[in-house]
Amino acid sequence: MKYTLKTIAVLAAITISSICGAAAEQVRVGFAAEPYPPFASPDASGNWEGWEVDFMKAMCSEAKLDCVISAIPYDGLIPALTASKIDIIIASVTITDKRKQTIDFSDYYYKTEAGLLTAKGSDLQVTPEGLAGKTIGVQSGSIHEAYATKHFVPAGAELKTYLTGDESFNDLASGRVDAVQADVIALDAYLKSDQGKDCCELRGKVQADASVLGNGIGVGLRKGDEDLKVKINAAIKAIRANGVYDKFSKKYFDFDVYGG
Repeated sequence: MKYTLKTIAVLAAITISSICGAAAEQVRVGFAAEPYPPFASPDASGNWEGWEVDFMKAMCSEAKLDCVISAIPYDGLIPALTASKIDIIIASVTITDKRKQTIDFSDYYYKTEAGLLTAKGSDLQVTPEGLAGKTIGVQSGSIHEAYATKHFVPAGAELKTYLTGDESFNDLASGRVDAVQADVIALDAYLKSDQGKDCCELRGKVQADASVLGNGIGVGLRKGDEDLKVKINAAIKAIRANGVYDKFSKKYFDFDVYGG
C-alpha cells in the first residue's frame, strides 16, 4: 500500500502510553513522515514499525516518558523542534557540528556509513573523478546531499534531490539517475527487496568526512532541555547495558548497529 505525506500526516500523534506509567512525562516525538525502512515506516494498518520505533519504545519506557509520535516531513523536523511543535526528534538524524549550532543531541544511539548504489554491472568509481558528469540521487536535507554537494558536485556531478529514499531508488532502477547515495543500512534493505535485488548493487562506501557525515545518530533536542537530555542519555546507556537494545536490534540486523 502506498502512503502519501498527507496520508501519513493523519497518522500523527500515535500514543505509546501503554509502555509508560500514567504519571509519565509526555514527550512529542518527531518522526520523518517519509518511510525509511528498516528504521521506521507505517504498515498496512497505519501503525508505525521498524528499528527506530522499537528503539523509541525501549528508550521511553526506560526513561518513564509517555512518547507520542508526530509525523513530519524530514526537512521540517528541526524547524518543528525549534518552534516547540515537538519535543525531540528520532529520525536517523546525524550529529553534525552544523546541526549542533541550531539544536542539541543526545549521545549517539547508532552509527552507520555512507555508500553509493548503482545499476548492476556499472563501472562507476566512488570518487569525485569517477562521478564527473553523472547524476546522483540524494534525500533532500540529508547529510548525503551535503556530502555530495561538497565532494562530487565540484568535480562535475549533478544532484537530484528527493523527499524519500524510495523515490531515488525508483529513479535509479528506471535509469533516470546514475547512482544513489545513502546510509549503507538503508541501501542494504533496498537491495534485499524484489526491485533492488534485480536492478542494483552497492558500488562502495564514500570516503569518510566527519565534518559532513557526522558522528553517529542522536536524539535531537532543543537547546536548554538539559533535564530531558539527561533522562534520554541515561535510558540509552541502560538499554545498552541490560540487553534490551541488542534484543530488538537482532530482529533487523546481523551486525552491531551501535557501531563505534
